[in-house]
Amino acid sequence: METGQRGATLRDVRDLCDIYGVTDMAQRDHMARLATEGKQQGWWQGFELDYFSTYVGLEEEATSLRYYQSAAVPGLLQTQAYTRAMHEIVRPKLAAERIDRMIEVRLKRQQLLVRDPPLRVWAILDEAVLHRHVGGASVMKDQLRRLAEVAMLPHVTIQVIPFSAGAHPAMESTFNILDFQPPTPSVVYVEGLAGFMYLERPQDISRYQLVFEHLSTQALAPRESIELISETGGKYADIGLPAERSAR
Repeated sequence: METGQRGATLRDVRDLCDIYGVTDMAQRDHMARLATEGKQQGWWQGFELDYFSTYVGLEEEATSLRYYQSAAVPGLLQTQAYTRAMHEIVRPKLAAERIDRMIEVRLKRQQLLVRDPPLRVWAILDEAVLHRHVGGASVMKDQLRRLAEVAMLPHVTIQVIPFSAGAHPAMESTFNILDFQPPTPSVVYVEGLAGFMYLERPQDISRYQLVFEHLSTQALAPRESIELISETGGKYADIGLPAERSAR
């Protein structure tokens, strides 16, 4: 069990609780329930996601997700065409069937925004995300419209760090902070060409949370961010601005 070769059975949980003196029945029941749920396969396990299956599993269990992206629209906020364009430029190239499967996974992941209760998402984007042409003008027009629409959801916050804000502490990085129901600690996910990392040490989590809070102060307010998204979208087409938006 300790090496991950097999999961814990209900008897294992019972015996270990006795050994370690766990007498609280609610806690014992909770761990027994985790042991039972651990044997159930997640929907993503049939998609051959390799290393990414761990992230999708964490995302499925998260209560909130904080994004910082410097170059691309976050996955949960992407349109299908934008997602396809992003996968088509991967090197080595992906087979068409593989791209179709990855798009299917992305669409399933986006159901987190409409589940009950929905995943809370707070995305901070560098303004470069709005200007980088991904998939052409038509794709960008629809993508910026999508950002404006999803920002209307009460559980979604989108902020943009404008070029005029100057330098900021995450210019050379992108990261996700996944938060869970207490007492489960947060996890920071960092990905790049060299691979990926899951950061769980308290000092690492605190550092990324501090940086995210700083970025939120350098970014435009949500309403101003949507105005900038709409203004930038004007070079593709007039995507309009939602009439109502509560201040946050």
